[in-house]
Amino acid sequence: MGVGHGAVGGFFCWGRWPGVAGRGTVGTMALRYDHVVFDLDGTLIDSRLDLAAAVNHVRRGLGMSELSVENVCEYVGEGARVLVQRSLGIADSARIEPALQTFLEYYGEHLLDHTRPYAGVVDVLDALARAGVTLSVLTNKPEDKSRAILEGLGLLDRFIAVVGGDSVPSRKPDPAGIECLRARTATPPERLLLVGDSDVDMRTAAAAGVAFCGVAWGFKPEKLRSSAPPLWIAKPAELLDLVVEPPAPTTRPPNDPTTPTTR
Repeated sequence: MGVGHGAVGGFFCWGRWPGVAGRGTVGTMALRYDHVVFDLDGTLIDSRLDLAAAVNHVRRGLGMSELSVENVCEYVGEGARVLVQRSLGIADSARIEPALQTFLEYYGEHLLDHTRPYAGVVDVLDALARAGVTLSVLTNKPEDKSRAILEGLGLLDRFIAVVGGDSVPSRKPDPAGIECLRARTATPPERLLLVGDSDVDMRTAAAAGVAFCGVAWGFKPEKLRSSAPPLWIAKPAELLDLVVEPPAPTTRPPNDPTTPTTR
């Protein structure tokens, strides 16, 4: 596994860039987008139960009642610190820090208790890779935990890069992560598509000047749908039609001896 870097917005974009196996093209298909960047939680993986368990572990330790999974999901999307702060309902940084550490320690030990890829995600990742599309991940989750989840699920080698909330100076919706990925892959803005399940992802794409596609299976699909994302898919398989153009039907010249004739 190598180390890559590029200058982005005045800072260096460092990261571990695993090679992606199985790249190639299928037939003569053309691509609408060369690079697809995925959000992680709520887009690639359903991590709701494990996130809620970690939040409620912290709350129990503070003598607080547990939150429902649905409540916790309302607070996901802007990083672990914001999740903990919102889940506890406190703004005192002196109290947030130890609670955050408790959350991270517990969550780090229970990343994969219940977390799984959404149905159909693995198939579409493989289909996109076969078509020659570059795949990467941009999340506000810490990079080490993001990589651990993807590796544990057997997905890490599908992605040329994983940029977490601590990989670059600013988290989504700041475009720093997208700029990092674009610099790494030399992808023009019009050839990159960000796929996500929240308005944070949509605002990130807008700030970076790249296309955005919302998904219907995420943590807060109704809220995202109400924001009218420019592209929308109801299931992972539909992404392939957005990214890959089907090959044009072949036609034989009139004098081709294999062309049927009528008598």
